[in-house]
Amino acid sequence: MGSAPSMLTQYDIEEVQEHCNNLFTQQEIVSLYKRFCQLDRNAKGFISADEFLSVPEFAMNPLSQRLLKMVDGLNFKDFVAFLSAFSAKSTVPQKIEIIFKVYDSDCNGKVSFSDIIHVLHDLTGSFMSDKQREEVLGQFLREAGYTRESYLLLDDFIKILDNPDLKMEVEVPDD
Repeated sequence: MGSAPSMLTQYDIEEVQEHCNNLFTQQEIVSLYKRFCQLDRNAKGFISADEFLSVPEFAMNPLSQRLLKMVDGLNFKDFVAFLSAFSAKSTVPQKIEIIFKVYDSDCNGKVSFSDIIHVLHDLTGSFMSDKQREEVLGQFLREAGYTRESYLLLDDFIKILDNPDLKMEVEVPDD
């Protein structure tokens, strides 16, 4: 599965299903494979950042540049594993791990006040001033028991965001 074969075997489907903790059905994996092949225009077996940007919803996302760091060069198995965090069947901690990776732009395993401010800037643009973002984040961190000087680890993100009402889902269309 390193290169993009023209068809998935039953073994490939089961291997991908196991790799993504059975969060997708076999039919969903086949649908995702068709979409993967459409994105992999040169049939290299992986999707480049430019190919991801060809998806309008992705390109318009204010966090697209941060997400590109996570998805550039994914093969099909890793593509499905990445998308599995957005499955309705994934756990809240799995969803939060993706959120954490978006904030941890330097991939050092911790998120600083500054890291969060940069993401908030990407999300809010000119709708909020820097001062407003800093005030809101400072208050949020204080309420959660942290300070502006705190570095948040994945476990901290899970503690703060582990909310059963957190929704971060996409549906895979059946072709």
